[in-house]
Amino acid sequence: MVSDTPNIENLLPERHPQQEMFICDVADAVLKDDMASMEHPFFSLSKKPDITPRRYENGNKWLEVIPSVKGLATIYDKDVLIYCISQMIHKSNQGEPLSRHVKINAHELLVFTNRSTGGKNYEQLRDALDRLDGTRVRTNVRTADQEVHEGFGLIEAFKIIRSEKTGRIVEMAVTLSEWVFNAIAANEVLTIDPTYFRLRKAIERRVYEIARKHCGKQKSWSISIANLKKKCGSRAPTKGFRHDIKQIAEGNHLPQYAASYDDERDMVTFYNREFIEAVAAYDGIKLDPETYHDAKTCAPGWDIYHLESAWRSWMADNDLEIPRNPDRAFLGFCRRWFEKRGAP
Repeated sequence: MVSDTPNIENLLPERHPQQEMFICDVADAVLKDDMASMEHPFFSLSKKPDITPRRYENGNKWLEVIPSVKGLATIYDKDVLIYCISQMIHKSNQGEPLSRHVKINAHELLVFTNRSTGGKNYEQLRDALDRLDGTRVRTNVRTADQEVHEGFGLIEAFKIIRSEKTGRIVEMAVTLSEWVFNAIAANEVLTIDPTYFRLRKAIERRVYEIARKHCGKQKSWSISIANLKKKCGSRAPTKGFRHDIKQIAEGNHLPQYAASYDDERDMVTFYNREFIEAVAAYDGIKLDPETYHDAKTCAPGWDIYHLESAWRSWMADNDLEIPRNPDRAFLGFCRRWFEKRGAP
């Protein structure tokens, strides 16, 4: 049974009281429309340096992610990008012009991403910028009778100014790549839940991103383990990846979405927690036992309890008021169901 409330015991502690803030992420930035239908798992899920190039193909089109000697940018390094994008969106909402050059308040970034603010964490920001700057993306773009080979970085440049006297960072700045900037300008972003920064494991963050994009505001969305593994960019054996997904489903701590694993079909289904909560509001409706008997006449051959679940979900999906006469409303739903679909 999926829950409308995440289990916060499995999350990192909230290190800083979160003020209201706009948190967003590049959702599905299109690479010249050539790879629009595929996912881009650019970021490594490993805590160890990942120096293995990645290549994705779609027909005669391809995309490569090339790490530097310091390794591929990690999903934790992505926090810097999310911070920069959020600052740009905030300024845009205030009517300020967009710019690829973003000044970073290092302390504010650490608070924003729910990190500690000790000296070691500032050094980790520098390492993150090194990996973001070193990770390169290459792709081929076909137009008419020409093929263009294009390359770019996740960020174009960065700068860190440190005081020689105190050793503290005085200023940080990032120049975003045109690819990221264009995605923001085209509004190819999604708002994410601040609890994202409290997820402990890299795989949890990546799974949440995929659920956020594909399930969105729908009541549910399903995907096979094999396809989910590919979208995550996981290098774990399938058996190990399946175990990780089962733990995520059983742990019930993803923000916004609950997950369930179907062992027989080897499928994962994500459920929108807001929709689960909305359905729960209709659980108090009690039907007369005679109504179930009458419903079998209205929709012969159908499982009446399945129709009851579909009826409650339909009301929640359309944000309907609880009917004055639930029995009559349910029978009407069963009649329309049978008229539309016939016998099963």
